[in-house]
Amino acid sequence: MKRQKRIALINDITGFGRCSMTVELPLISAMKIQACPLPTAILSVHTGFESHYIDDYTTRMRPYMENWRENGLEFDGICTGFLGSVEQIGIVEDFLREFKREGTKVMVDPVMGDYGRLYASYTPEMCMEMRRLLAHADLVTPNLTEACELLGIPYPKDGVASDEELFRMVEELSHRGPGQVVITGLHEGEETIKNVIYERGKGTEILRVKKIGGDRSGAGDAFSAIVAGNLVKGENLSTAVQKAAIFISKLMKYAVKLDLPWNYGLPFEEYLTQLD
Repeated sequence: MKRQKRIALINDITGFGRCSMTVELPLISAMKIQACPLPTAILSVHTGFESHYIDDYTTRMRPYMENWRENGLEFDGICTGFLGSVEQIGIVEDFLREFKREGTKVMVDPVMGDYGRLYASYTPEMCMEMRRLLAHADLVTPNLTEACELLGIPYPKDGVASDEELFRMVEELSHRGPGQVVITGLHEGEETIKNVIYERGKGTEILRVKKIGGDRSGAGDAFSAIVAGNLVKGENLSTAVQKAAIFISKLMKYAVKLDLPWNYGLPFEEYLTQLD
């Protein structure tokens, strides 16, 4: 039976703030790929607001995915995002064992922390379990904090790593499982953001873009979604990263124009028709 490409999204759903699955679903859909949510939690707003309501979905994840299995669903891609507990990481590992088939692209975004600090919910045990997911991944997209934590190495002084250090890090991460690695959102001076891209058998490259505005919620989710969509459609990793970086730069520029608070996320709605 002919069908569209299909990606399973394992992440939280946040009502306001343009992050997590609330960003991934419309972006992937705009790329003419069917997006299939498996929620890890439902939040009113993300944790960058003064208060939030959260409905943890852990106890419902296994029955949910078992029903997918009973219905014989298959996926061209599987994307994982924020996971809130050791138990959820274990559930995701079981999901990958069940649903990864030949040709299924597994993309892990290890949403663990930033600026040298782990998120409050992340325990040492969770960090150890997150490293286990690397064995199942085809692509992993950590920021510098997450890359250091996954490798068990110190965060560099002032949050700056040399290109040589970054090249060693992406290769070492690849040795843990994924054939493709992107360390994302690296600040280079005051005006440049770079992404370090590694692909086993092809080597390493750096993609640089102009820095626009400050940090913004959901940018990493948008980046991962666009890269995932392009890979599932058959693009190579370098092209997928370049398309994501260019698109997000447009959104950052528009956010500055609108003077949006950082926790309102990226105003992607007017630009959805520019994704292909």
